[in-house]
Amino acid sequence: MEMRVYFPDGKKVHAEYNGFTHQTDQPTYAGGDGSAPSPFELFLASLATCAGFYVLSFCQQRGIDTNEVELIQSVEVNPQTRMIGKLNIEIKLPADFPEKYQSAVIQSAGLCAVKKHMETPPEFNIFTTIG
Repeated sequence: MEMRVYFPDGKKVHAEYNGFTHQTDQPTYAGGDGSAPSPFELFLASLATCAGFYVLSFCQQRGIDTNEVELIQSVEVNPQTRMIGKLNIEIKLPADFPEKYQSAVIQSAGLCAVKKHMETPPEFNIFTTIG
């Protein structure tokens, strides 16, 4: 499994993977054009959409309408490290959502593969090659 990363211009960094090009840029205050999400914004989006996928699948398997279901993700920054200290995912459910499934839908969101990789992070091996 390989991903090709290249630098088209300015502060843009794009990644080709599995037939898709994931475009990133930096905000204008950081010297970019603000033409695409930053890599960190894609990281946050991957967490939220992964949890969302599991909630969606949970509801679909039970025939529950998801038109009024949404997830709201927020982060709390640790003032000492200036990194995320806490990540909150609120699952907004409609009034008619079956009560018997409310705790189970939370558990389904917790199955997110991105979250699980953060809980047990991989080893990073960064190196160079010439040519």
